[in-house]
Amino acid sequence: MKHVVIAHPSPDLYGSDLQMLESVTAAVDDGWQVSLVMPSDGPLAPRAAEAGAQVRIADFPVLRKALLHPRRLFGFLVAAGRATVAARRWLRQAGADVLYVNTLTLPTWVLAGRLAGVRVLVHVHEAEEDAPLVVRAGLTAPLLAAHRVVANSRTAAAALARPFGALARRTQVVYNGVAGPPGPPSPPDRGTTVRLLLVGRLSPRKGSDVALEAVARLVADGRDVTIDLAGTAFAGYEWFADGLAARAAEPDLAGRVRLLGYVADRWSALADADVVLVPSRVEPFGNTAVEAMLAARPVVVSATQGLVEIVTADRTGLLVPVADADALAGAVARLADDPALAARLADAGRREALDRFGVARYARELTAQLDALLQTG
Repeated sequence: MKHVVIAHPSPDLYGSDLQMLESVTAAVDDGWQVSLVMPSDGPLAPRAAEAGAQVRIADFPVLRKALLHPRRLFGFLVAAGRATVAARRWLRQAGADVLYVNTLTLPTWVLAGRLAGVRVLVHVHEAEEDAPLVVRAGLTAPLLAAHRVVANSRTAAAALARPFGALARRTQVVYNGVAGPPGPPSPPDRGTTVRLLLVGRLSPRKGSDVALEAVARLVADGRDVTIDLAGTAFAGYEWFADGLAARAAEPDLAGRVRLLGYVADRWSALADADVVLVPSRVEPFGNTAVEAMLAARPVVVSATQGLVEIVTADRTGLLVPVADADALAGAVARLADDPALAARLADAGRREALDRFGVARYARELTAQLDALLQTG
């Protein structure tokens, strides 16, 4: 049996994690034996095992931009060297045919795969357009050792090619495949309160702070609006989550904001929402926007990166400038004042998401990439 090892940086259940589960399912259905390697245990492990993967926990470093600082880089390089040796040895013992490295943050696995003589595919979920060129080059350089690269959007593919034009020739765009709700979505139960939802990590990139300021503006205009934030912070970003909690407790927002933490049942959260916000400053794709569309909820998204590849302005959702709380509030008000528009966007968005971002299409395109590596091995 053909054997693929998937190296993944996180044990959580956010966008790239859930997409990796779709990759596991696609590979298993295509006849692959799948081994998943992660640096720590967490809620992803049982889900992956249920999908058919053999899960292994191993100690290896995950590259974050903060580690590219000279004082931190040496420690990372030492840990990376040790991890590369161990990963190379294990790949040979495991008899892997293909190594699938999920995200840019695992350069040790790319090198280990090449040293072990295994065909290497890297699946990129990042688009670091705002970082200095030296940082982008450092994050992207390991991909030059990969045999094949998959990017989850045209934006992500273009970002890879800017530091190293050679990557353009080996990169294929495969849009994420997002599973829909377990049953047909029901229309929002519209009441006097406009219920907003933002699903995602609590981080500056996701624009949670912009969403709270938009709610404050709506409340100041006399509108009855609430917002749920469904997500947790990355380690090291607790300060941002604390800031959101403090802002939510201020008089103009008191009682209007719920910090839900991680929400396992996204579909129930979406069913309770009238409008879904994706006010990201940076978003290479945007699974949460697709999920909202599949749930037949109107979306308001930032006009940035992969989000403009998902949402067509005034046809499948509303687009607003990045980090513009006034524009975000105005878009919500527009939907609240025009229920027919909200329903039309939700209906068109669902049809578009089913057509362009389905899991069957994703499985076909991804397994074609894996099978191609065997054929050129």
